[in-house]
Amino acid sequence: MIHVDNGQCGLCSHFGETHVAGTQLNQIRENHEASETLVDECGHPKHASLHLKVTPISGCDGFEAAKMSSRLGPVAARR
Repeated sequence: MIHVDNGQCGLCSHFGETHVAGTQLNQIRENHEASETLVDECGHPKHASLHLKVTPISGCDGFEAAKMSSRLGPVAARR
């Protein structure tokens, strides 16, 4: 496991943005740790057309801190 710092892709809202945030992304955001072999797509609007693949410890000037998703899911959160 590698440590993920604020400002790095693993903690960015655009990391894995092209699909539903699963357990793996939530664990990275909670624990600030990720697998050394993990690669995911960057959904930042400036990079979207490139289908850029990045690691959790990559980074760029477009970093936007990810908000933690509710463990209850979107439907339960609206109740």
